[in-house]
Amino acid sequence: MSYFTTKRFGFKIFGQVQGVGFRPFIYKIATELNINGFVKNSEKGVDLELEGEILQIEEFMNVLNSDRLPPLARIDKIQQIEIKPLYREQFEIIHSTLSVNNGSKVALVIPDTAICEECLFDTDSPYKLKYYDYFATTCTNCGPRYSIIQTVPYDRENTSMSKFKMCTSCEEEYTNPLNRRYHAQPISCNDCGPTLTDTIEKTAEFIKNGKIVAMKGLGGFHIVCDATNDEVIERLRVHKNRPTKPLAIMCKDLEQVKLLASASTKEQELLASKEAPIVILNKALDAKIKISDKVAPNIDRIGCFLPYTALHHLLFKQLKNPIVATSANLGSEPIIIKAEDIKEKLPFVDFVLDFDRDIVNGVDDSLVQVVNGNTQMLRLSRGFAPKVIKLGFKSEKKILAVGANAKNAIAFVIEDNIILSPHIGDLGSLKAFEFFERTIETFKSFYDFEPDVIVHDMHPNYETTKWAKAQGKELVEVQHHLAHIYACKAEFELSGDYLGFSFDGTGYGSDGQLWGGEIFVGDVRKYSFKSLKLLGGEKAIKEPRRVALSMLFDKYSLDEVLSLDAEVVKSFKESEIKILHQSHTKNLNAPLSSSVGRLFDAMASFSNLLQFQSYEGEAGLICEENYKQDVTQTLEYKIVDGIIDIEFDFFDKNIVSKFINTLAQIVLDISKIEKMEVILSGGVFQNKTLLELAASKLKDADIKYFYQSETAINDGGIALGQAYFEVMNHKES
Repeated sequence: MSYFTTKRFGFKIFGQVQGVGFRPFIYKIATELNINGFVKNSEKGVDLELEGEILQIEEFMNVLNSDRLPPLARIDKIQQIEIKPLYREQFEIIHSTLSVNNGSKVALVIPDTAICEECLFDTDSPYKLKYYDYFATTCTNCGPRYSIIQTVPYDRENTSMSKFKMCTSCEEEYTNPLNRRYHAQPISCNDCGPTLTDTIEKTAEFIKNGKIVAMKGLGGFHIVCDATNDEVIERLRVHKNRPTKPLAIMCKDLEQVKLLASASTKEQELLASKEAPIVILNKALDAKIKISDKVAPNIDRIGCFLPYTALHHLLFKQLKNPIVATSANLGSEPIIIKAEDIKEKLPFVDFVLDFDRDIVNGVDDSLVQVVNGNTQMLRLSRGFAPKVIKLGFKSEKKILAVGANAKNAIAFVIEDNIILSPHIGDLGSLKAFEFFERTIETFKSFYDFEPDVIVHDMHPNYETTKWAKAQGKELVEVQHHLAHIYACKAEFELSGDYLGFSFDGTGYGSDGQLWGGEIFVGDVRKYSFKSLKLLGGEKAIKEPRRVALSMLFDKYSLDEVLSLDAEVVKSFKESEIKILHQSHTKNLNAPLSSSVGRLFDAMASFSNLLQFQSYEGEAGLICEENYKQDVTQTLEYKIVDGIIDIEFDFFDKNIVSKFINTLAQIVLDISKIEKMEVILSGGVFQNKTLLELAASKLKDADIKYFYQSETAINDGGIALGQAYFEVMNHKES
C-alpha cells in the first residue's frame, strides 16, 4: 500500500466525549494535519470521518491516543472502518445526529465540574468585562453538565440554558472551533446569561452578621453560615434537628484549609481537583483559625471543601472566615433545588440568594476520605457521577438495579456500560421516594432506556423492592451483603471466586434474619458473627445501650444485670430493664442480627462513649475517635460451624481498641484459612482505623486484597453490586 494514497476512515468514538471540548479538539488536530472530513455528536458518542494520506491519519490517531485530550474527555472505545474517499477539501464540525438507529442512546452524560483556572481568571480580570465578576462563568473544560441536562445529545436546546439567547460576543465564542467555549452549552456572560436575585455583597453581610443564608449552587441549595459563630450554628442545628452530625465547611482556598486542618498531599489534590468533593480531614492540633466546636462535635475530623463555582469564589472575596455549607433539605428529603421550597420547608433561613438558571437534576456534594494514600468514596455525587463502569463485553439485556433503602443510588446496564447515578439518599420520606422515581425517569430519558430486568434487594419492606415488584418486569433479587462484594468486583472488573468480608449495619439475610457481619467464599456465606437480639427492633439502632444490654442478658441473669455498676445499666430505669429482659427471653420485638455495625454500637455503650445515636454511624465514629494506638491486644474468639463468637470483657477500659484489633485479626485469620484473594466491603469499612489495620495485616501476610476507591463502599454501592451480579451471572460463555 502506498503511503501517499488518499484513504478515508469512519470512526465511532465512545466515552466521555460530549460537552467536553472534544469536537473542537478533533477539529484543531485535523486542520493542523491538513486532514479532511467531519466530526459530530451522536446518541452513541462522537462520529468522525477522516480523509488524507495514511501517514497523516496515523499521526492523527497517535494524538488521539495520547494524553493531549481535553481535561474532561475520556475515550473508552474506538470503532474504525475504511470507506470510499470523497475528495473534499475541508474538515468541519457538523450538527448532532438526532435519530436513534438501534433503539438506544449510549452517549455518556457527564458530571458537573468545578470552575477551571482560566474561567476563574476571566472573572477576576477587568480587561474581560463580559466575564468580570460574573457568577456563572464557564467553558467546555468546567461547569454544569448533569445538573442542567434534560436529554442527550448534550446540546443547548436540551438543557436549562435553552431560554437564554446568546449575545453576539458569546455566539462568536460559541461558534469558533478554536475557542475553549466552542459549543460550551452553558456559555453566558454579564450581558446575556442568568442573573442573581440579589447581590453577593448583601449575601456576605448576612453571613458576617450571624445570619443563616440559603445559596444556590450547581446541583441544589446550600445552607450557609459563619463557621466560627457558635450561636448561629447552634440555631441551625436546632432548626434542622441535627444535634451532633458533622457539618461540612467551605474554605476560601487551600491555604485557609491548612490553617484549621491537617491535609496530606493526596488530600490537597482531592480538595483542588475538578471534582471538588468534601474531604474528611484531621483537625489541626495547632489550628490558626478557630472553627466553632459545634461544627463537628466529639470527633477529631472535619469535612472541608473548596469553592467550585464562580459564585462561591466571588462570595469569598467578601468574607474572611470559612463557612458552613450543608445541603438544604429536611431530614431524609433530597436536596432542595427551588427557592420557593426553601421558604416553605426552611422558614428559619434569613436570606436566599437564587439565580434564574434552573437546576434540572438535583445533585449533592460528594464525600471522600483518604485511606492508605488512596481515595475512599463515601458519597458518590457531584463531580464524580454519573459514573461509568466499563464491561469487557456487551450485556444482552438492559438491566436496572434499584439499590438499597439507605444511601440509595441506582444503576443501569446498557451495552458494555454500567452507569451509576449520583447519590439519591435515604428513602425514608415521600419526597425522597419521589426523587428516586424521578431519577429513574431521568436516566430512562437520557438513554431511551426501558429495562428488560430489574434487580433488587431481598428485603421485602424496602421501598425499592416494593417498587421493583410493581413494574411487571423480570425480577432478580440479590442478597444485600453479596451485593457489597459484587460492587467491589465491579470496580476492579473481577470475576471468579474471592473471600469476601461484608460488614455493615443491617441487611436482610436469605434466612429472613438481619445480617451485617458476613464472610463469603465465592457467592456462599461461610462465616458470620454470632447473632444478638436487638431489643425494641429499630429502636436498638438509635440506642446503642439496648444492644449492650442485650449482650449482658446473654451472659448474666436479670438480678446480676441489675446489680452491675455499669453506665449502660444506669442509663435505664429498673422497670425498663425488667421489660426489656422479658422481650429478650420471650423474643418479643427482639430480632436477631449478626451485624458488626451493631457490635460497634455496643462497644460505644459499654465504654460510656454513647448511649443514644443522633445519626447513623455515630457510634462507629466515636469508637474510632477513641481507638488507642498503643493497645495491641485482641479479644479471644472462636469459630464453631462458621459462627464467630467473640469473648467480650464488657468492663475492660480498652474494649473499643481491642475490638477493632480483633476484627482485623479475624480478617487475617480467616484469610489464611481460606487461602484466597480478599474483598473488603460494606459500611463498617468506612472505619479508617479498621480498614488500614486489616489492610496492613493482609499486606504483611502477602495476601492480595481489594476495597473500593472510586465507588461507595457503603450502601451507595449496592446498586452497582446488584447490576454486576446480574451481568456476570448471565454473561455469555
